[in-house]
Amino acid sequence: MRTLSVALATGFLVFGALMAQDESCVDCHSKITPNIVADWILSKHSQNAIGCELCHGDEHTSAEDISEVSIPSPDTCVTCHPDQVEQFKKGKHAYAWAAMKAMPTAHRQPSNMMEGMKGCGGCHKLGVKTEDDFKELKEIGQKFGVASCDACHTRHLFSLEEARQPQACQTCHMGFDHAQWEMYSSSKHGVRYLLKQNGTLPKGVAAPTCQTCHMQEGNHEVRTAWGFLAVRLPLPEDEQWKADQITILQALGVLDLEGNPTGRLDVIKIADVARLRQDTWQAERDKMLKTCHECHSMSFAIRELGKGDEMIRSADHLMAEAIRIVAALYQDGLLRKPESYSSPFPDLLTFHDAPTVLEQTLFEMFLKHRMRTFQGTFHANPDYALWYGWSEMQRDLTEIKERAQQMRAEAAK
Repeated sequence: MRTLSVALATGFLVFGALMAQDESCVDCHSKITPNIVADWILSKHSQNAIGCELCHGDEHTSAEDISEVSIPSPDTCVTCHPDQVEQFKKGKHAYAWAAMKAMPTAHRQPSNMMEGMKGCGGCHKLGVKTEDDFKELKEIGQKFGVASCDACHTRHLFSLEEARQPQACQTCHMGFDHAQWEMYSSSKHGVRYLLKQNGTLPKGVAAPTCQTCHMQEGNHEVRTAWGFLAVRLPLPEDEQWKADQITILQALGVLDLEGNPTGRLDVIKIADVARLRQDTWQAERDKMLKTCHECHSMSFAIRELGKGDEMIRSADHLMAEAIRIVAALYQDGLLRKPESYSSPFPDLLTFHDAPTVLEQTLFEMFLKHRMRTFQGTFHANPDYALWYGWSEMQRDLTEIKERAQQMRAEAAK
């Protein structure tokens, strides 16, 4: 508390010229939420006389009108940070909220998991929201913690230094379908940076962070060549890979039985989880090659990223075989296809709401193990690529084959 008192006293001395409105806010909140005030005093906002009302409005002046507090959004930040907000709104993080809401079974989950942000919404809140979104959230009592920029620049310090550390990404980029933190932090890249952080290695040593590779020159778009689902258009020239990707796109509901685009393609476009043009894919690949070339030869970088592409191709072959096995069970009437499925294929976007154990295995194979196969490769983590990815896919496929054989044997009796 002594440190806090010193910080508050310093704040008042240095920033005594702030508007009376802000002094009133600080005076009250230093008692009610003192750590928020302490963070703000340490922030660049405070040092530049950016007061409370610029982000929160001036309608809240007492305990009786707390509901009148304005909650910042990227549109609040754009006044001072136009370049960063413009980049952010063009990038994949901006689509996080829309992507979550667009999933076919999102409405079946407990509202606390989604809008209440105790599950998917806890990270997907990063996405840009419409006025209707904010209104809906306010109606269910979810008003605070729905901004975007503060997901990485934690309020009320809004520290650049914090947002530049790989740990800033750790909260969301870990776990089931996007274990990037686990991959990065145990890779040679990550270990080297963490040793640099703790002082074992000197400060000037080359050690990439998440931001080094995914936010070149501070660009807030944060894109990757393959996108989240590692599917893209145009389809590959290799006939086998092309057929496998078509099968995966059909199971994602993006292509129909004849290979024509469906209405769900618009959802994929809105959520920006796939690359739908060669030039956009190549632009992101070129940016990554340039970054890799800062430490490695260009030939090495091209070769290593090419290995990632090949791992996607290999994983797709296993994945497509598994999808076709399940689709054949539907076709032969051995497995009941849910009425909500719009094609003869299993719907990979139903996630854990897939109705049978067999289809649950298929879902895990796609969203957990296929992801880890190629993400582990691109994150230079061979153990993740093999044992947590490829090996698991092989075992998933074996289980699906065996269950399918058992079902056919039972039906033949």
